[in-house]
Amino acid sequence: MRIIAFRTLREFYEKSEYADSETSLRSWYHDAKTANWSSSNELKQQYKNASIVGEGRVVFNIKGNRYRLVVAIDYEFQVIFIRFIGTHKEYDKIDIKTI
Repeated sequence: MRIIAFRTLREFYEKSEYADSETSLRSWYHDAKTANWSSSNELKQQYKNASIVGEGRVVFNIKGNRYRLVVAIDYEFQVIFIRFIGTHKEYDKIDIKTI
């Protein structure tokens, strides 16, 4: 899968208050980049705790559910768009279907 954009993840974990997320985000990035998911069912086989929320949106729990990563996936074109990364408190303030 092609991921747009790693920079969003890097900018997040480079902030001192989120530095503990780096290893988990890099691991997710590596897994997603090498994946070849053709549907949400295939994704769920690898990430059982991921939440499929519709409109191509998926929520991943990062670092033992300390952070939330929201992505939009186009399975046909094999592209993942990073839409949001943040804490649960920040996540609760967004509308995941429109972000």
